[in-house]
Amino acid sequence: MNLTLPRSWRERTELVPTDRPLGKVLRVVRWTAVLVFFGVLIYDWHEHGIPFDREGLLLWIAVGLACFCIGRHPVWMLWVAIDFFPFAMVLVAYDRLRGWSDQAGMPTWWRPQLDVDKWLSFGHVPTVWLQEHLKHTYYDAVAHRWVHLQWYDLVVCITYFSFFFLPYVMAGVMWLRSRTDFYRWSLRFVSLSFVAFGLFLLIPSAPPWAAALCTSSDVADHPNDPACMQYPAHSVRNNLLGDYHTHIAGAHPYVERIAGAGWSKLHLTQAHSLWTKGFSVADPVAAVPSLHVGGTVLFCIFMWPRLSRGWRWLLVGYPIVMIFSLAYAGEHYLADGIAGAICAFLVHWAANRIERWHRARREKAASPAADTLEAPPEATLESECPPTSPLQETTPSST
Repeated sequence: MNLTLPRSWRERTELVPTDRPLGKVLRVVRWTAVLVFFGVLIYDWHEHGIPFDREGLLLWIAVGLACFCIGRHPVWMLWVAIDFFPFAMVLVAYDRLRGWSDQAGMPTWWRPQLDVDKWLSFGHVPTVWLQEHLKHTYYDAVAHRWVHLQWYDLVVCITYFSFFFLPYVMAGVMWLRSRTDFYRWSLRFVSLSFVAFGLFLLIPSAPPWAAALCTSSDVADHPNDPACMQYPAHSVRNNLLGDYHTHIAGAHPYVERIAGAGWSKLHLTQAHSLWTKGFSVADPVAAVPSLHVGGTVLFCIFMWPRLSRGWRWLLVGYPIVMIFSLAYAGEHYLADGIAGAICAFLVHWAANRIERWHRARREKAASPAADTLEAPPEATLESECPPTSPLQETTPSST
C-alpha cells in the first residue's frame, strides 16, 4: 500500500472521482461532517469554554482533520495520527518531567533572574511596578470571581492562554495547507519543548508570584517547594520581590497571579476551572526559560516569511504583549522571557541547518552522475599542420 500523500490539500485527489455518483455522495458526506464538527465545536465552547487542556484540544483537531479526509484515501486518516504523534509525545514528556526537579535534587533558582530584572529595570522589579500602577482588580471570595477588571486584563488573559492552543491549531492548519510546513513546524516546536523541559530539570527556577510569598530565610537552602509557596497570595513583609510602595485603591497591595482573571468576564467557566486545577499539578518552579515567550517568538519567526508585510506588525507586537502579560500577571520575569526568546532563535537556526543539510543530501542522491568521475570523451588526434594536396599522378616515361 502506498503511504505517500500529496504535500498540500489542494493537490489531493478524491478516492472516487466527483463526476461519479459515489464521488458526489462522499463529497457531500465530507462537507456535512465538517459543518457538524464546527457546529458541535462552537456549542461545546459556548457551554464549557475553550478546551485549554492540550489533550482535549489535540483530540478536537484530530477529529476535525479526520472529517476533512472523508472521501479521500483511507491512509490519510492514518497519517493524521502518525503526524500528530510528536505533539502527543510532548504532552507525555511534560507530564513526566514536571516535578522531576524535586526528585533530581537540583537547587532552585530564586535570585538570579530577579537580579537580572532589577538590572534591566534600573532597580525596579517589573512585576511589582506593573501591579502597583495597573492592577485594579481583586478576587471576591464570596462571589468567587474577579471584580474591577480593566480592558487590558482581558488582553493579558487572552494573550497568556493563547500559548496553550496556538501551536496545535497552527499544526492543524499547516497539515491541511502544506505538510512540508507542518513537518518544519513540528520539528521546531517539539525541539523547543524538549529543550525547555531539559532546562526545567537542570535549573528549576521560581516565578515572581512565588518570590512574593517567600523571604530570604525561607529559601536560604534553595528549596524546590518551600512551605511559603503553599499559602494563598497575601502580604509578606520583606519578601524577595520587595514591598509595595503604592497601589490603586481597592486592589490588594501585594503581587497576585492574575492571568486568569479575565475568564469571569469572558464567561469561560471551564477554562477558568482548568487553569485553577492546573495550579495543583503543574511544576511551580519551571520558569526558565519561559516557554510562553519561546513558543510565541518561534511562531512569529516561522510565520514571518509566510505573511505579507501588511500583517508582519502583528508578529512584532505579539511577543511584546506576551512578555508584558507574563510580567504583569506575576507568571515570569523579563529574564525568563529573554531566555525563552534565545532558545527559540537557536532552535530555529538549528532546524534551518538540518533542513538545508537534508535538502542537499536529497538533491545529491537525485543526481548520482554528478558525483562520479567520468572519463572525458576521447579526443581525436589530428595534425595541426594544414592538409597537403594529394600527389599528382605521373605516367611512366618512355624509353
